Amino acid sequence: MVETQIRNRGVTSSGVLDAMKKVPRHLFIPEAYRDEAYNDYPLSIGYGQTISQPFIVAYMTEAVRPAKNKKALEIGTGSGYQAAVLAEVTGKVYTIEIVPELARESAERLENMGYDNVICKHGDGYQGWPEHAPFDIIVVTAAPEKIPQPLIDQLAEGGRLIIPVGAAGAVQELLLVTKRNGKTDERRLTFVRFVPFRRL
Repeated sequence: MVETQIRNRGVTSSGVLDAMKKVPRHLFIPEAYRDEAYNDYPLSIGYGQTISQPFIVAYMTEAVRPAKNKKALEIGTGSGYQAAVLAEVTGKVYTIEIVPELARESAERLENMGYDNVICKHGDGYQGWPEHAPFDIIVVTAAPEKIPQPLIDQLAEGGRLIIPVGAAGAVQELLLVTKRNGKTDERRLTFVRFVPFRRL
C-alpha cells in the first residue's frame, strides 16, 4: 500500500510514510471490509461515514507539515485512523466526532492501541476546541460549504489547516490555509469527495 499507492504518487515525508506503514488500517474498519483494508479507496464505517482512502490520509498529513513539537486538531474522528496517523508524527492530537457511537468507539480503539497522546470527544467540530487552542495543525475530514471561522481563529501563527470545501455530493476542493502575521492564505491542492460536514 505505502509503496504503490502513496510513495509512487508523490508523498515523500519519511515520517508520514513510516506512520502509514505502522498504523494497521484494518483495525479501523468493520470486519466485513477487512479484506479491502489496504486498497486505495474509502470504506464505510457505518452511520453514513467513511474512512478516507490511504493516499488522501497521507497526502493531507504531509501537507500540514507535522512535527513532534506541534499540536493538532482533527475535525471528524470517524473510526480514528487519521487521528492515529497524526499521533505518530505530532505531539498531541485533539479530535472531535459528531456521531456519538463513533466518538465512543474510536476513543476506546485508540486507547486500547496505546495512543495516549490523542484526546477524543463527541461534539460539534464547527466550533473547534477553544479550550486547547491555538493549534499548529488542523485537519478536517468532512466537507463544509465554507471554512468555519472558529477554525481559522484557532489556527496558530504559522499554522496549517487542511479542509475539503464544497457542496454535499459534489466534487470538492481540498484547501490548505496557512496563517502568517495574523492573516490567512488559501491554496487549492486538488479535488476530493468527502462526506458532508454535519452540525449538532
